[in-house]
Amino acid sequence: MKKIVLLSAVAFTLFSCGNGSATKPEGTTSDTTQTKDTSTQETYYGAKITADSAIAFSDLKAAMGDKKEFAVKLTGEVEAVCQKKGCWMNIKGANGESMRVTFKDYAFFMPMDCSGKTAIVDGVAKIEVTSIADLKEFAKDDNQTKEEIAAIKEPKSELVFEASGVILK
Repeated sequence: MKKIVLLSAVAFTLFSCGNGSATKPEGTTSDTTQTKDTSTQETYYGAKITADSAIAFSDLKAAMGDKKEFAVKLTGEVEAVCQKKGCWMNIKGANGESMRVTFKDYAFFMPMDCSGKTAIVDGVAKIEVTSIADLKEFAKDDNQTKEEIAAIKEPKSELVFEASGVILK
């Protein structure tokens, strides 16, 4: 019995990214499930999507208008990736703004070394209030200093994105 409890604790630690989701929901795809197109040097994660009609991340706010949620396909540069598992990434646009991207149903993850690459994401952009605890956890996942993490004192209303599929170029 002690071995089962110990094994469960180890599994929880290994599979947790600190964002409240210890394991992937049943029926989701593995983070190792990906498709690579060698002719275009593109790798697909999650639902297989196309690059057709993707808009630049820099144009999102104008396209979104005053909507709180907006289904869209975006392209932008990967700025940062969760360094624990690859369970989120930030993309940035030409204007320097960035946005956190998470993955629908925690079903897939990005490679932790994909910063600087171009990503096309298909899903839903939303304006959400991110709690102080979540902001601190994201900062830890991004290997920020203790001082930077301690400086987070207020929740943040921000534009976020939940992707159902990603193309990484």
